[in-house]
Amino acid sequence: MNGDFTLYTPTKVVFGHDVENKAGAMVKAFGGTRVLLHYGGNSAVRSGLLDRVKASLEAENIPYAALGGVVPNPRLEKVYEGVALAKENGVDFLLAVGGGSVIDSAKAIAYALAEPEHDVKELYEHTRAPKACFPLGVVLTLSASGSEMSDSSVISYEDKKRGVNSDLCRPKFALMNPALTETLPAYQTAAGCSDILMHTMERYFVNGNRMEITDALAEGLLRTVMQYALVLRDDPENYKARAEIMWAGSLSHNGLTGCGNDAGDWACHRLEHELGALYDVTHGAGLTAVWPSWAKYVMRNCLPRFVRFAVNVMQVEPGATDEETALRGINAMAAFFRSIGMPTNLRELGVSPAEDEFRLLAKNCAIAVGGKIGSAMVLREADMEVIYRMAAE
Repeated sequence: MNGDFTLYTPTKVVFGHDVENKAGAMVKAFGGTRVLLHYGGNSAVRSGLLDRVKASLEAENIPYAALGGVVPNPRLEKVYEGVALAKENGVDFLLAVGGGSVIDSAKAIAYALAEPEHDVKELYEHTRAPKACFPLGVVLTLSASGSEMSDSSVISYEDKKRGVNSDLCRPKFALMNPALTETLPAYQTAAGCSDILMHTMERYFVNGNRMEITDALAEGLLRTVMQYALVLRDDPENYKARAEIMWAGSLSHNGLTGCGNDAGDWACHRLEHELGALYDVTHGAGLTAVWPSWAKYVMRNCLPRFVRFAVNVMQVEPGATDEETALRGINAMAAFFRSIGMPTNLRELGVSPAEDEFRLLAKNCAIAVGGKIGSAMVLREADMEVIYRMAAE
């Protein structure tokens, strides 16, 4: 029946000042006895965050091994390194200290440890489905991916960027201190806000059934993120703005803003995955670079949703026709992206595909999605190539 849904959000959220100091107690509460502490670059070390997390583990007498070096668009090679280190140390719990890349890498390691007889790459190739996953927790340092509460993990390898979705990998807990995001570069903050917006818009622009309460939640989330993204542009250390964005990031991707709809569209994410795989671009920026072209390409096929978005979210004056209103909404969103320093085409993203690369991007995207994707409009390889070309104009 239309409107039926299952919402599963088992992650315990502890939100506020200094919550990272509770990491050890939380690991213990969820049965962890030996931990792989997984993190990204040197910022977690320089800021003292990693030392605070280690101290919390030591206070609970929980031994740990640490593995850093996770990069944006996390790599399968690092996952294999983590698996080996975890096995060597008898790890039974993963603790990710970072943003989406670190969390996704930890999820992949957790999958691998739970089914050691298999290569975890098979999950991302979709040649088998996961049947088990080691438990993991999160100390969040970046508001963007929502991976701290989601069922998703995305890994890059061999010029591919592929994802796995399973409730098995949802973190047991997420420790969320908005102050930990205050030192992020402006570009990362803006890209994170854009990713949050896109997680909700991917669920919003659908044909088929919708629930009014879900629409209201989605629209409120979108307006809130836009409001506080502008605050952070001008006042990066504003704690309230950081808190609003951090919580929105979790709610945007834990399933709440998709309840009762028809599964979401997700074309922009899959189009961006191929850009990320080929050019290693920042995920949020890649999304904003393709969204306006995607929106203009599909809008007539999903016109009522684009009109509602224009009026309720972008709060534009309606035009003489629904198409004019929808286009005003799209242009207003593109203007917002530019106002926070995000690209709205491939040129601004710093990408100039060669002629054969347009075809390669579309071909790889079509292969990754099994030939077609989308709800606002079902896209096939030829459509994907047109959108990439539109984004390059």
